[in-house]
Amino acid sequence: MPRRSLRKLLQDEFTDYTAGKFRQDAMAGLTVAAVALPLALAFGVASGASAAAGLVTAILAGIVIGGLSGAPYQISGPTGAMSAVLIVLAQKHGLPGIWIASVMAGAMLLVIGLLRLGRFIAFIPASVISGFTTGIALIIAIGQIDNLLGVQTESVDSAALKLLGYMRGGFTPDWHAVVLGVFVIATMIYWPKKWNARFPSSLLSIILATALNAVLHWPVSVIGSIPQTLLLAERLTLSLIPWADLQEFIGPALTITALGAVESLLCGAVASNMTGIRLQANQELIAQGVGNLMIPFFGGVPATAAIARTSVGIKSGGQTRLVSIIHAIVLLASMFVIAPLMSRIPLAALAGVLIVTAWRMNEWESIHYILGHRFKAAIITFLLTMLATITLDLTQAILIGVFLSGAHFLNQSASIHIDLREVDPEKLRARGIQNAGRCRHVRVAYMTGPLFFAATGNFNEAFAHLGDTHALILSMRGTPLIDISGLQAAHALHEKLKQRGGTLMLSGLHDDVRRMMERGGLLGVVGQENVFWSADQAIVAAEQRKCVHCENEEVRR
Repeated sequence: MPRRSLRKLLQDEFTDYTAGKFRQDAMAGLTVAAVALPLALAFGVASGASAAAGLVTAILAGIVIGGLSGAPYQISGPTGAMSAVLIVLAQKHGLPGIWIASVMAGAMLLVIGLLRLGRFIAFIPASVISGFTTGIALIIAIGQIDNLLGVQTESVDSAALKLLGYMRGGFTPDWHAVVLGVFVIATMIYWPKKWNARFPSSLLSIILATALNAVLHWPVSVIGSIPQTLLLAERLTLSLIPWADLQEFIGPALTITALGAVESLLCGAVASNMTGIRLQANQELIAQGVGNLMIPFFGGVPATAAIARTSVGIKSGGQTRLVSIIHAIVLLASMFVIAPLMSRIPLAALAGVLIVTAWRMNEWESIHYILGHRFKAAIITFLLTMLATITLDLTQAILIGVFLSGAHFLNQSASIHIDLREVDPEKLRARGIQNAGRCRHVRVAYMTGPLFFAATGNFNEAFAHLGDTHALILSMRGTPLIDISGLQAAHALHEKLKQRGGTLMLSGLHDDVRRMMERGGLLGVVGQENVFWSADQAIVAAEQRKCVHCENEEVRR
């Protein structure tokens, strides 16, 4: 499907738009805002920034990214996966590091979208995504243990080291914080799903925990002041950008770019299955790029499309991208109306929300499928990606997972199957070819699989001992592609036969394979007279020609 412009998308989306559809969008926007509010506050804190930064991000992403999105249903904002990346970045470089990497990632996303390279993001295997998601869920949960327990432990470089620190002990939990956090977790778990559609459990649990703390006056840490402005005092300015040291942020920016693109396109895939409306991937990446270029200059953190908010919008009857914009306007209103109440939310309550969110963000269906069917390569890739995510840099985790999957794929692809056999006269007669099969020196190699660099070893081994073969027919109907290494292997086989007075013949060539052989000069040296539609035609032609072995046998007789 060709890319459609934003103007065309909007035209299709709002054709025959009615007051009834607007009412549906308005109600869906209100519902999404109720879900997004506690998550925005929680993910802002979890990112190493502030609750206000999370709220600003959700508002701007809802308006800017939602307005430019590649589909009517996408709703963006701060997410758990992104917060896991940002907390590590914040520990190393502080808030300016988050902002600078976000701007660089925004520029990269914009370029990827403009160059229409969005489809390459889908090349990350499912086992890598599942392992990465599980690792991120662990980072989020481990990162919230301090707030849940009401303690302040030493900062470390990875979630794995943080977990080891908790296991060693040496701290005393604040039971007030623990009670509030556990109360939130229990409320979210046991709140009935049918009620959750009307009133989100995350919002309810935070309201109840905040009210309980206000009544009992427990000495727990709270969010603190929520500025009633979109332009936060702590924000990116040009003077904060270390122009001479930008190379330090390339790695984090690549991580944010990859995560933002993957999460946004995965969200679009899920929503597309729910609505039947296809996401225009490149337009979505352009939207994500523009949004993430802007948001740091307001003090926000990187945003991406969020599956939870998007699915709520769809299930609530949302029709257009106005759902995203309306939800942002409601969040903006809440900033001015209930900021004093939000400032009193206990951090332990937000920790409870994030721990439940981390549990739910795992792709349990995919994990069960991989483990249940005992796909060894997928299991190893999943586990190593997960472990790499919680112990190493997240960019390295993705690269390790993709490398493992790529290596496994190459290993499978390299096992090209070559069935070398002599001509069977009975089978030929059954197909109506009566006078073939008399020459025992004609052999056919039926090939299945791509002939590329990883398969040339098997190819050469299959033809290492040709015996008295006079005419070798490569039946390549099952070979969809050939690369330079494959062409060189075929050239060598042709030369080997030629030196012995034999002939290489080709049949069943795919168009792409034929074009590569023409460009590589193989068809020129083999000769068009030795290229056939089918192996049967090649067999008949080979037997009509003089065969040195057959002539010698006639002389001996």
